[in-house]
Amino acid sequence: MNGWLSLVQWLSPAFPTGGYAYSHGLEQVISDGWVRSGDDLAAWLAAILRHGAGRQDAILLACALREGADHAALAAYAVALAPSAERLSESREQGAALARAVEAVTGREIAAAPLPVAFGQAAAGLGLPAEQVIGLYLHGFTSNLVSAAVRFVPLGQNEGQRVLAGLHGLIGAVAAEAAGATLEDIASGAFAADLAAMRHETMDVRIFKT
Repeated sequence: MNGWLSLVQWLSPAFPTGGYAYSHGLEQVISDGWVRSGDDLAAWLAAILRHGAGRQDAILLACALREGADHAALAAYAVALAPSAERLSESREQGAALARAVEAVTGREIAAAPLPVAFGQAAAGLGLPAEQVIGLYLHGFTSNLVSAAVRFVPLGQNEGQRVLAGLHGLIGAVAAEAAGATLEDIASGAFAADLAAMRHETMDVRIFKT
């Protein structure tokens, strides 16, 4: 039970990773009028989970959880995969914050790394099933983006929760696939999300860091 509670704590909005400050390019597409409703948001998030950073980070996390994983090499690979400056800073900054906070709470030394690798290092010692660890990680990632949309579209709280609940099946499927995947299985096809993150870098007025 303690292991599961640790995961829930690390993925909680109260844990000091600052995840609430990042929109993963969502602020740009909301401003552009591409995401105006719960259904729009659900489609956008599903594409990220299935074809973009969701699946990519899930596989990196799976690799980081495995016994004997080379976390330094995985961190370098995660950096190389970042499609834009904002995506890189988003992952690096949250990963470094997670590492600092886990060290402060547990006394374990966690090397700063992009978020899925740092999270994998922290969770590897808990002895929990990879598929479920990945599923909780993806749920936390998706929850942050739903929260951003609730504030900025804006969506009602109930509509945001409806969107998140509707993505549970996809989150589980992506986690199950990623648990047995290798780095050779990583691919990305969420080009609209990548371009949105790039355009967000020069957005005149913005609330979120990414």
